[in-house]
Amino acid sequence: MTHRPLVHKTAMPGLGLSAGITIAMLSIVVLLPIGALLLKGANFGLSNILEVVTRERVAASLYLSFKLALLAALFNLIFGVLLAWVLVRYRFPGKRFLDAAVDLPFALPTAVAGIALTALYAPNGAFGSVAQEIGWKIAYTQMGIFIALVFVGLPFVTRTVQPVIEEIDREVEEASATLGASRLYTLRHVILPMLMPAALTGFALALARAVGEYGSVIFIAGNIPLRTEIAPLLIVIQLEEFNYDAAAAIGIAMLVISFVMLLAINLIQIVSRRRMGHV
Repeated sequence: MTHRPLVHKTAMPGLGLSAGITIAMLSIVVLLPIGALLLKGANFGLSNILEVVTRERVAASLYLSFKLALLAALFNLIFGVLLAWVLVRYRFPGKRFLDAAVDLPFALPTAVAGIALTALYAPNGAFGSVAQEIGWKIAYTQMGIFIALVFVGLPFVTRTVQPVIEEIDREVEEASATLGASRLYTLRHVILPMLMPAALTGFALALARAVGEYGSVIFIAGNIPLRTEIAPLLIVIQLEEFNYDAAAAIGIAMLVISFVMLLAINLIQIVSRRRMGHV
C-alpha cells in the first residue's frame, strides 16, 4: 500500500525556508490575533457572549453592518464586472484616467474618503443638495453607509475580473455567434461561466472589506444607535469604555458570521470551478 506524501517536493529549491517563513508570517498576522480573540471570548464565557450579542443595540449594529456589506458587495459584483468589461473591450477618450481612478480607494486613506464622501453627499454638498431637492437624504443615513461601502469595495471586483476578461479570446464569442447563439445566450452560457470563479473571488474580497470598514463610514453614517451605528464603531466604543469583554464578544460574533458567509462563497466557487472543469 502506497502512502501519499504530505508535501509534494518540486524542482525549485527553498521549500523548507519558504514554507517556514509563510507559516510564521501567517501565524503572526492572522492566527495569533484570532487566537487571542477566541481566548478572550473563552474566558468571558459563551453565555456572556450571547448576552452581549443579543442586546438590542449590538444586534442592530451587527444586522446593519452585514446587511449593507452584502448589498454593497452584490452591487459591486454587478457593476464591477461591467466596469472591467468596458475597460478591457472598448476604447474611448479618458479610458486610462478611468482605469487609474479604479485604484483610488486603494490609495486613499479611509478617513479622507469618508470626509470627501460626507462633503459631497451632505445636505449642502454637491450631490446632497441635488438629492435634497427631490426629497432624498443621503449623508447620515443607511444610504450614505451603502455608498461608502460601494466606494471601498468596487476595485476588488474590477481588478479581480479584469485579467480574466483579457484572457477570453474574442473568437469564442464569434464562434458562438456563428453557431447561431444570440448575444444573451452567449453571455449567459459562454462568458459568465468563465468569469464566475473570479467574480466570486472579487465579491468575497469586497464583502470582507465592507464588513470591517470603519474609517470611511463613521463620517457619513451619523452613528445613531439602532439606526446608523455599525458594529466596528460599537467595538471601538466598548474599547474606549474599557469594556474589553464586550468588545471581544462583538468581534467574535463578526468573526463567526463572516466565516459562515465566506465559507458559503467558497463552496459556490468550488461548484462553479467543477462545472468549468478546473478541479
